[in-house]
Amino acid sequence: MGNRLTSKVAMVMGAGSGEAGWSNGKAAATLYSREGAVVYAVDINLNAAQATRDLILKEGGTCVALQADVTSSTDLKKVVEQITQDHGKIDLLHNNVGITEMGDVVQASEESWRRVLDTNLTGVFLTCKHVIPVMLSQGRGAIVNVSSLASIQVNRYPYPSYSAAKAGLNQLTRAMAVQYAKDGIRVNAVLPGVMDTPLIYRQISGQFEDIEEMRRQRHAASPMGKMGDAWDVAHAALFLASDEAKYITGVCLPVDGGKSCAGR
Repeated sequence: MGNRLTSKVAMVMGAGSGEAGWSNGKAAATLYSREGAVVYAVDINLNAAQATRDLILKEGGTCVALQADVTSSTDLKKVVEQITQDHGKIDLLHNNVGITEMGDVVQASEESWRRVLDTNLTGVFLTCKHVIPVMLSQGRGAIVNVSSLASIQVNRYPYPSYSAAKAGLNQLTRAMAVQYAKDGIRVNAVLPGVMDTPLIYRQISGQFEDIEEMRRQRHAASPMGKMGDAWDVAHAALFLASDEAKYITGVCLPVDGGKSCAGR
């Protein structure tokens, strides 16, 4: 247990994991708790959020599991109202919800395009719409958005909707950072590269001959010769969320083993 977030209240969107293993959101929620935060684990899948909550409680932390669809303003308003009723503040908003759907601009349906943008980009707009007024009333707050290296580097996957949404998230992050800097609200993003998380087995593995080939190619895509994991993303997010980063805002930080530098 650490103390970088002692007495802080953290709202973690996408805090569950639909499969065994550590998702980015589950790892972040757990790490925030280990650093002293009261965590609200929010996920569209309540069972997944409860699993994260149970893990945190087992470690001696404090966590409440809530269900919400990130594309529903009504759901998010209720979540924010509950947190503020319970604690009167929200110190940290962690936006982790994201999906990929394969299909280039010809193949993808209009419904798929809208679903990916709504989930990856509009969802952040909506959480911030409801949380930022709370942070303004406090005169402080930190927002960490989980983007993707696909926002700045084109890769082999045919998912332009995902790349476009994450690129938009980067610029939304910068715009909010500048607008609210004077109000004591910091907004930053983390850009994971090739990571070994449950999501890739569910949403990306179909682009490869088999699982082992996917793992081989993704390891090879990193200059370090290996994929990162959810804890790499969580530790970067923790730094940006903590007072150690009190003079850092508007940053889109790659967590990618050097892949963005290698240009491949």
